[in-house]
Amino acid sequence: MHRGRRLRGSEQMRSMVAETIVSPADLIQPYFIVEGNNRREPIESMPGVERLSLDLLLDELRDLQSHGVDKVILFGVPLHKDKKATSAWTKDNVVETAVLKIKQMYPNLLVIVDVCLCAYTDHGHCGHLLETGEVDNDGTLETLAKVSLSYARAGADVIAPSDMMDGRIGAIRQTLDAHGFHHTPILSYAAKYASAFYGPFRDAAKSSPQKGNRRTYQMDPANAKEAYREISSDLKEGADMVMVKPALAYLDIIKMAKDKFAVPVFAYNVSGEYSMVKAMAKLGWGDEKALALEMLTSIKRAGASRIITYFARSFHDLSK
Repeated sequence: MHRGRRLRGSEQMRSMVAETIVSPADLIQPYFIVEGNNRREPIESMPGVERLSLDLLLDELRDLQSHGVDKVILFGVPLHKDKKATSAWTKDNVVETAVLKIKQMYPNLLVIVDVCLCAYTDHGHCGHLLETGEVDNDGTLETLAKVSLSYARAGADVIAPSDMMDGRIGAIRQTLDAHGFHHTPILSYAAKYASAFYGPFRDAAKSSPQKGNRRTYQMDPANAKEAYREISSDLKEGADMVMVKPALAYLDIIKMAKDKFAVPVFAYNVSGEYSMVKAMAKLGWGDEKALALEMLTSIKRAGASRIITYFARSFHDLSK
């Protein structure tokens, strides 16, 4: 008697009994927004991904939604950078302007906004710097709260702080509540590791540190228990959802977060993971569709509620 007969046969049969299925509703497409008009800047290290001016992005979003993807996350790439990151929060900043226009044209599109200072500072770090060159954790919190308030006023659906400053969730929640945005949720990059997989993103966002690195405020890849503490702390401060970043090398962290916390757990399928697949496909070392689908399926199987991925836009082709 066969107790565990394997399920074989057609692709339809395999699909019918699949335990994990990735759909467009699971995916969030990132976009890099530049100032100006009719600007399309290919990102060499991320084939198929571009920096777009708002007019071109609006056209892109129409096509995105036609393929069933209804969630985006926005990153600003400003022309002006200074040590105080003023272009991140002053009126009519690139992301605030984008959110206002997107919500006017596509009210049913869910817009998440990344909150960090790295693309807006002239030194490329995620917070203000002390005279010693170290990141000023406490001195950065007020600016992060200003940035978040700017985006909330513009109509952002979700605020997503990625800077990894201690206490930022509490500071942002307090500021949002004080200005009447009690119902604007916070998606915290609670377990963001100091990863080697971020290289292409820093190219895309023009946000590489001019000196030093981010290991003093991002998490050590060797630590898992620390992720539990970071997530617990952010939830106590007022986070509504949490993120694990990167995804592929931290599937165990995604699973832990899903098992231990009764909140949505997001995962960021980061630039380096995307670019690896693209490079393998270009060199003829693997099938892009199969690689991307297997990767996304593993992330969802680990417990991710939603996945931020550069493959969201092309998922309708990958899944055919």
